[in-house]
Amino acid sequence: QWWWDFQYRDVSPAEFVSTPNELHVPLGQPVVIKTMSRDVIHSFWVPNLHGKRDLVPGQVTQTWITADRPGIYRGLCAEFCGHQHARMAFTVVVEPAAKFKAWVDHQRGNASEPATEEERRGRDVFLGSPCATCHTIRGTRAASRIGPDLTHVGSRMTLAAGTLPNTAPHLAAWVGDPQAIKPGSRMPQVPMSDEDRRALIAYLRRLQ
Repeated sequence: QWWWDFQYRDVSPAEFVSTPNELHVPLGQPVVIKTMSRDVIHSFWVPNLHGKRDLVPGQVTQTWITADRPGIYRGLCAEFCGHQHARMAFTVVVEPAAKFKAWVDHQRGNASEPATEEERRGRDVFLGSPCATCHTIRGTRAASRIGPDLTHVGSRMTLAAGTLPNTAPHLAAWVGDPQAIKPGSRMPQVPMSDEDRRALIAYLRRLQ
C-alpha cells in the first residue's frame, strides 16, 4: 500500500532489476507477469493492454501480456485497497526489443556518481538520514527494501506511484511533506534544512 515494485528476474540474482511503478516490456513478445501482495488484495490492470489480475496475499498468481504497439500506457490498481487506492498507479513502457534490452542493461548498473559539490552533499544527506534506512541506491551502503529502489529514480516518469510527474519541484514537494500529497503512505517527513533538501534533490535528480 500503495505502490508497485516490478522485478525483472534473471538466472543470477545479481542481475535482478527493480523498477518501482514503471513496467517496461518488449514490443510484440509474450511477457509472463507473476503477481503477489504483501498486505491486502490489489488488482493489476492496464486497460489498453490487459484484463485484471488480482494480487492475493500469500499467493502467487500469473498472467500474460503481449503488447503489439509501442507507446506509454497507464496502469492502476482495480481493487479497492485503502485510503490511497486511487493513487496506486503505474506506467507501462512498450519499446522495441533492442531498446528494451539496452534499458535493462542500464538498470543493472550502479547509481551515477555525484558530479558537483552540491550533489556530493546531497548523497551525504541521503546516507546520513532516515532515507537510507528505507531505500536502496546501488553502489552505496543504502540497501533497504522497505521503500522503492532509488538507484535510477531520476529517469522515471512519475513519483509516488503515478501521483506526480517526476520534476525537480514535484520531487522537492514530495520529499518535503509526503503526507500532504499522499496521506497514509509510509513515506515520513524527514526534517532537514532548505540547503540540505536542495542538495538532496540535486543528487536524486542525478540518478538517471
